[in-house]
Amino acid sequence: MSKQFVQNKYNAGDIVYAKVNPRLELVIRRYIDQIYYCKVKDDPERKELVYFERELVKNP
Repeated sequence: MSKQFVQNKYNAGDIVYAKVNPRLELVIRRYIDQIYYCKVKDDPERKELVYFERELVKNP
């Protein structure tokens, strides 16, 4: 039985949108243990948001 290597869908620096709030532009900061850490694009003072891949979309 072999394991398949699955690469993450988005890379650091990519612009994405959350399915629950598609008007909010997010920038992927890092990807660790199947979780994406994102910053809000126009508000760097805001806390970092975390999402699973299934919760993000490339275009709203």
